[in-house]
Amino acid sequence: MIPLSLESVAAAVGGRLCDVPDAALLVTAPATVDSRTVEPGGLFAALGGEHADGHAFAAEAVRAGAVAVLAAHPVGVPAVVVDDVLDALAALARRVLAAAPQAMVIGLTGSAGKTSTKDLIAQVLPDHGPTIATVKSFNGEIGMPLAITHLDRDVRYLVLEMGARGIGHIARLTRIAPPAVGLVLNVGTAHIGEFGGREQIAQAKGELVEALPAKGIAILNADDPLVAAMASRTRAQVMTFGTARGTDVQAVDVRLDSEGRASFTLVAAGCDARVGLNLHGPHHVSNALAAAAVAIGLGADVEKTADALSRAVPVASGRMEVTDRSDRVRVINDAFNANPDSMKAALTALQAMSGGRRTIAVLGEMKELGAAAVDGHRQVGRLVAAAGVDVLVSVGGADAQAMADAAQDDDPGLTVFGARDRDDALTLARDLIEPGDIVLVKGSHSVGLEHTAERLAQPDTVGG
Repeated sequence: MIPLSLESVAAAVGGRLCDVPDAALLVTAPATVDSRTVEPGGLFAALGGEHADGHAFAAEAVRAGAVAVLAAHPVGVPAVVVDDVLDALAALARRVLAAAPQAMVIGLTGSAGKTSTKDLIAQVLPDHGPTIATVKSFNGEIGMPLAITHLDRDVRYLVLEMGARGIGHIARLTRIAPPAVGLVLNVGTAHIGEFGGREQIAQAKGELVEALPAKGIAILNADDPLVAAMASRTRAQVMTFGTARGTDVQAVDVRLDSEGRASFTLVAAGCDARVGLNLHGPHHVSNALAAAAVAIGLGADVEKTADALSRAVPVASGRMEVTDRSDRVRVINDAFNANPDSMKAALTALQAMSGGRRTIAVLGEMKELGAAAVDGHRQVGRLVAAAGVDVLVSVGGADAQAMADAAQDDDPGLTVFGARDRDDALTLARDLIEPGDIVLVKGSHSVGLEHTAERLAQPDTVGG
């Protein structure tokens, strides 16, 4: 983090110092809302949570090395006391950005693929200038400001995920970190229950390109009509990416190998170069094109961009994370989150990677689909059948049962088991798995199947 004195922090967030022995003490490390992740010299933001109040961990954070606590009231240790900790965190992020005027903000949003694309951009852009990106998938009103506090004065590009659960959320994030480049990946079905429909999701995602300056760059997915239509909502220069002819950054001759990894020819700016991805799943072609469009839009060489994409590796856990066990069992951990679109991508990858092996899909319920929940789960059940999955373990309640029923209706020969929760799914999968199987684990984050996938990836989990 760019060093700031506690006095400067208090001024930036409109707070007052309390129990601070020296107002000149410097905050030199990023802010955090988890006392277990405090770095020496950092700042602990004491947010009130659903299950715990951060103020209760203030002393623990200071013992761990925090210079002070951002708090709503005195906490008995050095603190910057403010009216609203969340608003203060946003103000702190704006202050850090102001101290690094050379840092260009690249904002990206979409219903699926944000974190994978962010990780690709973070591996492509460093050849063009020092780059940092959102930590993990911190993309909301808490996570994004925390990510900004990792900024230092050498950074040229700051890549920030911007997520939304309603109209106005992304607009708020762009006021914290005004973007110079705005990338919209897709408009899918994630959180559709909260938005009410894909058109409302498009309205929210388009707030990113509306925030761009006239000299900015809006990068839009030409393969998604709702994203392509956002060109009319921005005054910035528009760049498109996709597989259709006429796009500014295009993929042609897309191929998928036996490991489910895509290769394609990257065509842009009158040049072309071959890309071979180390990421599993055909959906990564679009993510890679998006990352390439960002780099090329900022002046990067097409061949160097293709080479960087070919060298890129998976970063985030729980997203098509492949583990090959010593007994030839392959576990695909894609359990970070799920919606019908990402389920389709994962099942397509499973089918491509099967190579004649027995396939097992451990699929949890998809949350936040609202009135579309039953239809969405039935749709996924049909996809399971179409992908030729051998065994389905559906995890959850009525929605999981709807998925299982639809799968078996389309493929009466499919073996189906129901599991109540992540632990039940683990027990079932352990008993089912045989040497040589390939297992996909996926579901909404709240279902907790990341735990199941991680345990299955261990070599001692074959049952008998």
